[in-house]
Amino acid sequence: MTPALSISHLRKVYRSGTVAVEDISLTIPEGEFFGFLGPNGAGKSTTIHCITGVAEPSAGKIEIFGIDAVKNYREARRLVGLCPQEFNVDPFANARQIVDWMGGYFGMGAKARKERIDYLIERFDLVPHQKKQFRELSGGLKRRVVLARALINDPKLIILDEPTAGVDVELRRVLWRYLAEINKDGRTILLTSHYLEEVERLCRHVAIVSKGRVVREGTKDEIAGSPGGLENAYLIATGAEPDHVAGQ
Repeated sequence: MTPALSISHLRKVYRSGTVAVEDISLTIPEGEFFGFLGPNGAGKSTTIHCITGVAEPSAGKIEIFGIDAVKNYREARRLVGLCPQEFNVDPFANARQIVDWMGGYFGMGAKARKERIDYLIERFDLVPHQKKQFRELSGGLKRRVVLARALINDPKLIILDEPTAGVDVELRRVLWRYLAEINKDGRTILLTSHYLEEVERLCRHVAIVSKGRVVREGTKDEIAGSPGGLENAYLIATGAEPDHVAGQ
């Protein structure tokens, strides 16, 4: 079966000379819920930018369901839904408009957009809030709007970059339920998060990156089953100081 995402020896060097990604290779099967972990500056966001066409790789290859993400950018991008960490929306637009505009970006017709928006607004319990300006919404509702926007094109691969950042515990659990349901529907999810509890709850496979390289990869059970659990494995893999690692 063709993988949902295949990254082979990805390298990204910016014009300033900064090496953001040194050598990352990953293969994510279709239907997987994959945790992509690492400290700030490890290369996670740059990798996502290369996958989604925001940045062009300096070397390596990225394929989305077998489609070259650089040579056939438009075709590959249609298969991806991106939920960024930052709220890159018009704060004065309402929830429905924000989702609708993204549908227009993907070239969806008015009828198809309306049907899909109606479905997403209802699924994420946004019906009472759909006409409110984005700036008036709570943090949890804003996250739901951005997630709905990421799903407007019914993508096969969904990339979630810190999707519950700034959300309280109760609302985080609501979002977890949504994400689990989306994955159960057959969608492949790539998740970056600093909440290790979130990764343990949702993901089945985990890759840890540090300094632009994958330093550990395996099933969640394999990594979390090591002494000290996922947190300890993460700290060791990313080169934490000895006194920061349990049992040291």
